[in-house]
Amino acid sequence: METPTHEVEYEQMLLSRHTFMNQRGGRRKNSLMERSAYILLSRIRVQGPMSIGELSDAFGLDASTLNRQTAAAMRAGLVERIPDPAGGMARKFRITDEGARSLDAEREGIVDVLDQVMRDWSDDDRTAFATYLRRFNNGIEAIGGIPWPRP
Repeated sequence: METPTHEVEYEQMLLSRHTFMNQRGGRRKNSLMERSAYILLSRIRVQGPMSIGELSDAFGLDASTLNRQTAAAMRAGLVERIPDPAGGMARKFRITDEGARSLDAEREGIVDVLDQVMRDWSDDDRTAFATYLRRFNNGIEAIGGIPWPRP
């Protein structure tokens, strides 16, 4: 027997397939950065400088994966390593001015595509959809125990 949750599962599967960031090579068409860099920069922007250990805890990824991702972001000039502002031993990653500009441009590109997708939606429909997505993500985060900070 199909339930509304079955429909949510199916639509979520389709959403992950259609995600603008999941196209060839981890980039959407006309993308400026890879998906992993976009997510990394988004987290650092909201939370502030983070160490590999903090990133590992935040993303639920092993340190070797994050070392590769942060190294690529450093080579691209998107993040830089700094001493811990709180005086701790671990060095932290901070978004650079170039990283902030690239993140803003990437986000605007994604928002432009979303505006096209929802061009015939009312503002009330967009607001309701955003509210349900936030609630859905909060539920996932609660189960996983890894909340994502929101600006």
